Amino acid sequence: MPLDSLDRSTPAFFRQGLSSTLKLILLGALSIGLMLADHRFQVSQPVRSTLNMALMPLQWASLLPGRWVDAAGQYFQGLESAQDAQLKYQALTIAQAQKLQRVEQLEGENRQLRDMLNLQAQHPSDSRVCEILYGVQDPYSEKLVINKGSLAHIQPGSAVIDAQGVVGQVTRTYPMRSEVTLLTDRSQHISVMNARTNVRYVARGLPYTLGGALELQYVPTNADDQKDDLLVTSGIDGVFPAGLHVGRIDSVDRQVNSSFAHVLARPASQRQGRHVLVINPPHNEAPAHKNAHKEARP
Repeated sequence: MPLDSLDRSTPAFFRQGLSSTLKLILLGALSIGLMLADHRFQVSQPVRSTLNMALMPLQWASLLPGRWVDAAGQYFQGLESAQDAQLKYQALTIAQAQKLQRVEQLEGENRQLRDMLNLQAQHPSDSRVCEILYGVQDPYSEKLVINKGSLAHIQPGSAVIDAQGVVGQVTRTYPMRSEVTLLTDRSQHISVMNARTNVRYVARGLPYTLGGALELQYVPTNADDQKDDLLVTSGIDGVFPAGLHVGRIDSVDRQVNSSFAHVLARPASQRQGRHVLVINPPHNEAPAHKNAHKEARP
């Protein structure tokens, strides 16, 4: 008979030990007893403390990924909030800067308008305050466009001045706009007088010299003209009233082989404002006065 077929288990008669039910009852009673003892006498507290200390590194390590995720989320959330706050601050700063620039611009315009009103009070005959719209983009001419024309009784040939001095002359009019040719244009000539010596000259424009200058023509080499001498309008041309500032002499070059000195002047007006005063020629008022006298006769 093969040995593998033999039953090697212990016969039931010789078996010893407790039954499963009794083991369950005993273990249950032991568990209840331990729980009561632990509840009353805190028997397992040292064991718990020891296990807690032993497991603390594992708990800390298990919490690290969650903490890293929370920290990363808070970092990016804070970064986004900081960027939003920075954008809002920059927008507010730009808005405040624009308001400040606008206030400064309005203050400047108010000063210019007051200066224009003072000039208009000095020339009450036939003058009008106009606003500069834009400069003509032409490499061969120096011109501006103002916001009033023939409908506002602006006439060709009218003098154009600002608070610093003579700007130029109206050369073309439209119903609601006019073109002003600046003194520095090549085609412009103006009768000037040296305020110190009372000697009269004719000045013409040089647009590409000194960033825009005036040249005094036919100045004798022995003329008593010096740097920084003030040039004013002489008034003999019938266009510009006498005494308006035209510019100051910048350089006087007396050449030995020439009969005339080369004199350059910088214009008094730098066209920094937005408003100018247009003065119609005085001779345009003469016919009206004559007609008024004729109508007044019996």
